[in-house]
Parts: sequence; structure tokens; C-alpha cells
Amino acid sequence: MRTEAINRVRLVFSLFDANGNGRLEAEDFDLMSSRVVEAASGSDESAKTAMRLAFRRYWETLAAELDADGDGRISYDEYVRCVLSPERFDATIAAFADALAALGSPAGDGLVARPRFVALMLAIGFDRPNIDALFDAFGPSETDHIAVATWVEGIKDYYSPEKANIPGDLLVGSPTA
Repeated sequence: MRTEAINRVRLVFSLFDANGNGRLEAEDFDLMSSRVVEAASGSDESAKTAMRLAFRRYWETLAAELDADGDGRISYDEYVRCVLSPERFDATIAAFADALAALGSPAGDGLVARPRFVALMLAIGFDRPNIDALFDAFGPSETDHIAVATWVEGIKDYYSPEKANIPGDLLVGSPTA
């Protein structure tokens, strides 16, 4: 498992831990889902529902895989063991990636404009300079759009334990690092 992958998921854990108690709980995912869906103005209800379901699946996968004592809480150490295990989490990440990227393309044309990408990523909690650096790394068109497929693959790569020097690394730390 690469250090870069651990740094990426450490950041996501901190963003998803909405109440800052050092544990993930179902309520954290409900809050994040609400924030992201609210930022998806212009998306249709089916896309918003898919996003809500993807967040629910994310939590349910964690709970099913890790919450042996049934207390409804997941620690950081437990989280890392699951999300960086492709056999345990790839299908969940694929559904999450598809739903998030679809929110970015409300016209269904397969393209995501920078303002929409920024709004969704800010809703998750990433920092604006890092978001812009990531968008730029995805190679936007002259009209400042990226392909939905590019974003989907970027999300999947973000959770890959063996990947380094990927665009998603720009979300961690300073965007110039």
C-alpha cells in the first residue's frame, strides 16, 4: 500500500467525519449526501437519488465489512483497511464515482463544466486551490469541461492502494506540492 493512497484516504476520512469525533457514522454520510445533492442544482431527481444511494451504499459497505460490534461507528484504522482493499470496496467506489460524476453533467452530454465540478467538490469539503489543480490535471477542453469518464476514472484511482502520482494526489496538501 502506497503512502500516497493512505494520505488520500486520510483526507477523505477527515472530510466525511462531519462531527469531528474521529469516527465515521451513518449520520456523517447523510450530512455529506445532503451537502452534495444541494450543490447539484440543475441535476434531475434521479441523479440526486443515485447520489444519495451511493453515499448510503458507501456507509453500508463500511458497516457490513467493519462494524463487528454493531456500534454504528468506524475508526480511521478500520476505514483504511476496507477502502484500500479493492476486493472489498471497488464496486462501492464504482457506484459512488458514477453517481458523483453524473451529477456533474446534468445535461447528460458526458461533460462536466468547471463551476459544477468545483461546487460538488466544495460540498464534499475539498479546498478550492486543490480542486482547481485537479480539474486542470484532468485536461479540460477549451470550453473548460472535462469528460465524465475522466472524472469517474480519477475517483477510482483515488482509492487505488497501488497508485501514486495521480491527479487525485493534488487534493492532498498544497496544490503546488
